[in-house]
Amino acid sequence: MKAELAVIGGLGLQLDGLPEEVRTPYGPVQVLPARLKDRDILFVPRHGEPHLPPHKVNYRGIIWALKESGVARVISANTVGSMSCHPVGSYFLPVDFVEFTHSRSNTFFEDRAVHVDMSIPYCPELRSCLKSALLSLGQKPSAGVYVCTEGPHLESPAQIRMLRQVGDVVGMTGYPEVALAREACLCYASLCLVTNPACGLAGPGDLLASDISEMIRKSSERTLEIISRAVELIPQRRSCRCQEALSGAII
Repeated sequence: MKAELAVIGGLGLQLDGLPEEVRTPYGPVQVLPARLKDRDILFVPRHGEPHLPPHKVNYRGIIWALKESGVARVISANTVGSMSCHPVGSYFLPVDFVEFTHSRSNTFFEDRAVHVDMSIPYCPELRSCLKSALLSLGQKPSAGVYVCTEGPHLESPAQIRMLRQVGDVVGMTGYPEVALAREACLCYASLCLVTNPACGLAGPGDLLASDISEMIRKSSERTLEIISRAVELIPQRRSCRCQEALSGAII
């Protein structure tokens, strides 16, 4: 069960196959070997079964399991609310992030000082492939700063007013995934589906979780096609510097 590419999916994104278990220091993780565009990949359902809330996801276990399985590149599918003018149903490619989480283990290095550089948190090579895949399907992606909140409740209007000062979209699953992937020297990029306007930017009662779930379900096939096309574009050899992320980070 080895693959160089992996896809981490949230609600609605599914691939066929039989899951296999990878043991990690953080507990067992279910990975699903699959094929996309004639390339071996590993698919990981982020929330597992039953569907865990974002703050309970085993982020360290997932990234460890992928690294252990030979993965070097990870495409993450996330959902976000727009704090700007991104239309519902459009796609967003983060170039940076801000996080407001407080209960998530966010490092593999608990017992020594390792300060990984996060100047370029999302792999430029993977982002380019995702952008090209989107454009080939007539989708014009937006880009900017992803803000991660703790959840599981949706944000209040006052929180969104504050978060709009530092970011463009808001979600609950992008962190610590991005930081852990960096510590593991993996290429990592996120494909975000805009499911709703953030709280206070739409009418009262418009932010129903059931409506968001329905948007995700309707877009799942399109999201998988975008990822499939991106996988087809990814070169065999990495030309980015993600694999050197620990260089100079250990004190």
